[in-house]
Amino acid sequence: MTVAFFSGKGRRIGVALGAVSAGLLVLSACDKPTPLATVTVGTDSVNTEAVCYEHGEGIKESLIQGCLNKKAEKTIEASMDDKVRFGVDPEIAENGWTLFINGQRAEPEPFKKTYRTIPASAFFASQTGEPASKTNVSIVETSGKKLTGVWQFELKRKS
Repeated sequence: MTVAFFSGKGRRIGVALGAVSAGLLVLSACDKPTPLATVTVGTDSVNTEAVCYEHGEGIKESLIQGCLNKKAEKTIEASMDDKVRFGVDPEIAENGWTLFINGQRAEPEPFKKTYRTIPASAFFASQTGEPASKTNVSIVETSGKKLTGVWQFELKRKS
């Protein structure tokens, strides 16, 4: 003969509490997705999440260069006379964002709008006079003097 330790109602309450606890545990393990950044050339478009992102907090100084040098997962092609369009989520624009080319800051002040257009020729200029065949472009979110997010793209020159 077995003895029931809990009544039917008690078991149901226990199961419900266990399910809620398990659900909260699963949700706490999920990372909030990062905002997206998009690059468009003509009718081609690619977007990506950040390679480094600190949800409004500054990226540690020791990690910044590594973030800027990470290989881009998304590539888009452009000819020298194309226009390259950059778009960011509104929360990135609120803080401000700037472009880095091959790991170097390309502009002095952060941009505060969600969309901008730049001639592709600006990305392929080189010291030797021969246009570069590809360029790593980073969209970097700033918050004051802190860098808070980095999105990487590779821009390839069409032959």
